[in-house]
Amino acid sequence: MTASVERPDPRPIKCVVWDLDNTVWDGVLLEDGKVTLRPGVAEVIKVLDERGILQSVASRNHGEAAIEQLERFGLRDYFLAPQIGWSSKSESVAAIAKSLNIGIDTLALIDDQPFEREEVAFAHPGVLCLDAGDVPRIPEMPIFTPRFVTDDSRNRRSMYVGAELRDAAEREFGGTSEDFLATLDMTFTISPATEADLRRAEELSIRTNQLNSTGITYSYEELRGFAESADHLLLVAGLEDRFGSYGKIGLGLVERGAEIWTLKLLLMSCRVMSRGVGTVLLNHVMRLARDAGVRLQAEFLPNDRNRVMFVTYRFAGFQEVGTRGESQILESDLGHIQDPPAYLTVRTG
Repeated sequence: MTASVERPDPRPIKCVVWDLDNTVWDGVLLEDGKVTLRPGVAEVIKVLDERGILQSVASRNHGEAAIEQLERFGLRDYFLAPQIGWSSKSESVAAIAKSLNIGIDTLALIDDQPFEREEVAFAHPGVLCLDAGDVPRIPEMPIFTPRFVTDDSRNRRSMYVGAELRDAAEREFGGTSEDFLATLDMTFTISPATEADLRRAEELSIRTNQLNSTGITYSYEELRGFAESADHLLLVAGLEDRFGSYGKIGLGLVERGAEIWTLKLLLMSCRVMSRGVGTVLLNHVMRLARDAGVRLQAEFLPNDRNRVMFVTYRFAGFQEVGTRGESQILESDLGHIQDPPAYLTVRTG
């Protein structure tokens, strides 16, 4: 077996991209006409799906014929944003990351051809490239084994399918973006984290990189401690609309002092960036601080991925007032707290 191309310091894998010929199936579809599903592949695909790891296809093939073959094997529905055609594998992998709105360094490619793996690894060093012969050991590899499998994990693929339906509806809609959002009947929920939320809260902390104010991750045990602490407030946000649930999509951790509250962590899932809800949780915390008669500060640790979160703070009126270690300390005078968008129903608990 040819050695796989490993990436340094890997992040948890969010999406596995499969080649088809001599990877998902034995044989070359356009040459052999008839191909057979490789032993164990369907089982691995189903295990990854159950764990909430998305899957897609990057294959040099005739698109219609390849999709028909996946349907015959009963596997078509497992693959999101498939890239089947004659583009380079690196272009296809990049297109998948863009379509799913996830970092390209959270993808893994499985391909039987060393050239294809090396081409992708050269263009995208953050992608984990594995040989097709590695497939049987994937379920046991730590990088494909999340600590917890939550309801959101199990439903992740269906959530992305719902997102595709929303996107299609938006493309067909003739009005403005705000008018379209008003048709979604969105409900945004905010509540203190319960025991049932903590596993998803850990998953959000680990998986969310772009809209994460500090990039710091918290374990289930740490989050449970915060949820039970009188000196902290751990909030979880969810979103749903007429197409279904987005799941739990936001997390806020507040350290409550006698005179100053500090937002230790604020994060939102990238999946809701286009829904105009990015400041709702932050403004809720601002109201709580104002009603409690305390100042509100926020820790922000800049990195190469979370500038959008910094812009979110600045848009909400936060200004830099100092530093703490490597973190910037931002503060709001709580003089201007935005109401939720008119097209959104907010429920708090």
